[in-house]
Amino acid sequence: MSDSRENITTQSAGDEQVLDRVLTVPNVISTIRLIMAPIALVVFLSGNDVAGAILFGIVAATDCLDGQIARRTNTVSRLGRLLDPTVDRVLMVCAVVGLLVVGRLPLWIVVLVIARDILLVVGGSFLLRRYSIRIPVIYPGKVATTFLFVGMAGLMLNMPQLAGLGLCDFAWLPGFNGEACSWGIWAIYIGMCIGLFTTVYYVRKGFSELKSALGR
Repeated sequence: MSDSRENITTQSAGDEQVLDRVLTVPNVISTIRLIMAPIALVVFLSGNDVAGAILFGIVAATDCLDGQIARRTNTVSRLGRLLDPTVDRVLMVCAVVGLLVVGRLPLWIVVLVIARDILLVVGGSFLLRRYSIRIPVIYPGKVATTFLFVGMAGLMLNMPQLAGLGLCDFAWLPGFNGEACSWGIWAIYIGMCIGLFTTVYYVRKGFSELKSALGR
């Protein structure tokens, strides 16, 4: 059903009204967050750890702000549904790339974080466009993202530093080797572990929904 004044499309999932409008308060907030993400990266790479961490933290902490406002004011829009997850992924990429450049995050973690995002984005887009299947975000997935963001902010700040456990001599396992490192690495490890389980869930759920769709 559509309304010519508001140009509203009613989605079957929970009968949520989705607007085609572009200029909404949530979309403005998402756009500001999107602009601030690379700015935080530039500030951080220029050697300003504290300022970079603060800017990154602001963008990450306002993650749910645009979505909450959209739902509470009935201004959920098609653009907003695209912007919200895009900002999170741009912020994530900016953070891991910046931390890799300054040598505070090993390459394997960067590859895993980016590969997971690519898998979920490509797989989710394929299911939605081809079969109109939308896999809802589960709470543990949000928890994983929160831990990753907290850990990245901690690595950007780079203090206080904790002594390594000394369990190995591998430079690519910060925290487990004997070198001191930021406490943020442990938050990243926790986020990655939770993210592994949520990725398995999303993949299995996607295959299950696809099988049902093909069987209809």
